[in-house]
Amino acid sequence: MPDRASKPPRVLSRRRLLRQSAAAGGALLAGGLIASPAVVLAESARPRFTHGLQSGDASASSGLVWARADRPSRLLLEVATSDSFENARHLRGPAALAGSDFTVQMPLTDLPAGQDIFYRARFQDLQDINVESEPLVGHFRSAPAGRRDITFLWSGDTAGQGWGINLDWGGMKIYDAMADTAPDFFIHSGDTVYADGPIPAEKELPDGSVWKNVTLEEKAKVAETLDEFRASYKYNLMDENLRRFNAAVPMFAQWDDHETVNNWYPQELLERDDYKVKSVALLAARGHRAFMEYMPIPRHRQEPRRIYRSINYGPSLDIFFLDMRSYRGPNTANRQPTRGPATVFLGEAQIRWLKMALMASRATWKVIAADMPIGLVVGDGDKAFENLANGDGPALGRELEIANLLSFIKHSGIKNVVWLTADVHYTAAHYYDPNKAQFQDFSPFWEFVSGPLNAGSFGPNRLDNSFGPQVVFQKAPEAGQVNLPPSEGLQFFGQVGIDGESEAMTVMLKDLTGETLHQVELAPEI
Repeated sequence: MPDRASKPPRVLSRRRLLRQSAAAGGALLAGGLIASPAVVLAESARPRFTHGLQSGDASASSGLVWARADRPSRLLLEVATSDSFENARHLRGPAALAGSDFTVQMPLTDLPAGQDIFYRARFQDLQDINVESEPLVGHFRSAPAGRRDITFLWSGDTAGQGWGINLDWGGMKIYDAMADTAPDFFIHSGDTVYADGPIPAEKELPDGSVWKNVTLEEKAKVAETLDEFRASYKYNLMDENLRRFNAAVPMFAQWDDHETVNNWYPQELLERDDYKVKSVALLAARGHRAFMEYMPIPRHRQEPRRIYRSINYGPSLDIFFLDMRSYRGPNTANRQPTRGPATVFLGEAQIRWLKMALMASRATWKVIAADMPIGLVVGDGDKAFENLANGDGPALGRELEIANLLSFIKHSGIKNVVWLTADVHYTAAHYYDPNKAQFQDFSPFWEFVSGPLNAGSFGPNRLDNSFGPQVVFQKAPEAGQVNLPPSEGLQFFGQVGIDGESEAMTVMLKDLTGETLHQVELAPEI
């Protein structure tokens, strides 16, 4: 009999944890704590957490804690399985120094499986080691060793199209709606920031009223320098909702294009007046460094630039995170009849890794976290394509790479593969049916799309019939409406639940308020 023990009650309530964590960067925005000059002076002598706490890539025995200091400091942690911190492990972490913009990551190992992990963090001033910051408390849950109920979320696209932090509207409040689901973890499917998207002080709304953004000087232009790329992450972390969420829920992060520049590929030279730096390779190197500094993502030992990876979350679930950006060839008309340098999308090394990892997986469900959908047509100008899809017809161009992967999955007998993605700024459930496809050598599968989190709403996109996708559900702006603000309500996230006993997977598409718009229950194929 499987261990169906649902999640045990958390010793520290989510609301209480979020209240404790809200102190992180509390003075970043208007409405911060008011103190006497003497108190301000005393606090200024101590190190400070500038942007809260984050955790990431939690497995059964490990996790990762992220923080940023306001000066050279060393991260000190207490780690325990209850908020009382009884019998806590005391860990001396790495130093936060100027070279990493005072960000620091601390890997945690030898954790007990299936437990709530609480960590209490302090910064120790390296100029006077007797001086420490006020503590902050964070939480994540380690993956189970046996079968139990699992709940996780996914979405993408934060602070895009100039829709930033509007305090009058409540900030990025979808993060509070997501926190209310008490998930085990959150997959950020890319466009974690919009480095290419300036944040103006005001934007006019469709009804003539004004959306007022919190602003940051470095976000007045597109990011070109390393510090400007870093500023995009600092800007998002000014939002109190996001900081609270980060302190309570581990993030499994991947990237897409806007961490660098819209629709980029490595060989590209920009022809845009708003960029003085024209080399996308240089911009991507700076964007990647900022991403690795500010997101709670581990460094690969042999390949420091590598973002694709897998995480085992117990016997019911393996997650495979793709990088559909770093290895691709140029955006073209995408109609090549055979594979070659111009049709590369994931790249041979990543495809080989994914095939081997899927073959080796013993988990019931294999979730492929993709930063772009497979069958939606996404153009790059009038004559090129940004995505795999290139319009109806047989598999051509970049589609050949995915056709090969899908065929491999079928003939290798790999079952229960589900694709989760974001990118297109609306939500949808797609069923890929080989009987309705031009390329038919694959097993049917589901792809679920959700986003944006706090960005303009677009869509829906046209479907390409090469792999036979069928729209089972979608919610998007009405025809002719583009770049709708978050206040229009078309902001979305997805929620996945796996039953610990039956291992049935339930996928829900949810809106800004947390209301379920559509639900699909999938029984595992044995």
